[in-house]
Amino acid sequence: MRRLTRTVATAALATALALVSACSSGSDADEAKGGDSKTLEKVTYLTSFGQFGRDSYAWVAKEKGFFKDAGFDVEIKAGQGTGGVIQTVVGGQAHFGPIDLTGGLLQVGNGQAKDFTVVAAIQQRTMAGIASVEGKNIASPKDLEGKKLADTPGSVVRNLFPTYARLAGVDASKVTWVNGEAQNLIGTLAGGQVDGIGQFVVGQPTIEAVAKKKAVMLPYSNVMQDLYGNVLITSSKIAKEKPEMVKRFSAALLKGLEYSLANSKEAGEILKKNVDTANPVAAAAELELMAAYVRSGNTGTAIGTLDSGRVAKSIAILQGAGALKQNITPEQIIDFSLAPKA
Repeated sequence: MRRLTRTVATAALATALALVSACSSGSDADEAKGGDSKTLEKVTYLTSFGQFGRDSYAWVAKEKGFFKDAGFDVEIKAGQGTGGVIQTVVGGQAHFGPIDLTGGLLQVGNGQAKDFTVVAAIQQRTMAGIASVEGKNIASPKDLEGKKLADTPGSVVRNLFPTYARLAGVDASKVTWVNGEAQNLIGTLAGGQVDGIGQFVVGQPTIEAVAKKKAVMLPYSNVMQDLYGNVLITSSKIAKEKPEMVKRFSAALLKGLEYSLANSKEAGEILKKNVDTANPVAAAAELELMAAYVRSGNTGTAIGTLDSGRVAKSIAILQGAGALKQNITPEQIIDFSLAPKA
């Protein structure tokens, strides 16, 4: 009887040890992947401008588990342009978000913003521009004179317009700007309330889908070719105190960007899954157009890289156009040690 009792006790102990070992192994595996939801670091991320295809890579990074694998539980919120994203990130309501680099340079160089740091590039060339539709008699920059344009107050398109106008030979005083919100701009154009809107050039498919007319695009890059497009920012405090966390987040986001460009249709569907109003076909088309801006033959093929010399040229362009009130350097706005290497 005692022998039987010992046998049962030994079996029970072996079973218990096996269960502990299994739980421990599972825990270790979860840890290696970034942990479960209780151990993930909560992060708030802003899109650059509304909830369009051009920003769908953030939802892709979340849906495909890239953020989780890096140790993050990410909440994605719609941004309202460069000025709004900077204000929200610096104010501590969000940890990361993309802004147009030129817009950031303008804000810092004119004393309108500080305490944010650029940590990676999203696009190697600016996508800023003016969008209109057929029937508005807009075919060239000069045609914008006498027209009414809409955009958010903090948008880089609007803030950079005086510089673009000067270089393109447009009298900016003859152009009227009215305020609008990111998600409503295309509807405002389609409804005929304005002649044009501030818009990234990759917005063409979405404009045509909504307006049922051919879009007319005036890219700023036609007259300002050295300017970067969107870049990822965080607060200077986070960049200084949590550099490794910043690198992990950037890498996960850029992985989502690369996956989205290679799988644009799937990315469009993922956006639709998360944003009811999204048009997956237009979103995929936006990503296909954006691919040429994310990689540039002049800067290598690595996604996310930043070059100090190119940024210095951008600053020189703005200074030459009289758009900056004070001198700034690339290092004032970018931490090159946190950016991906070329």
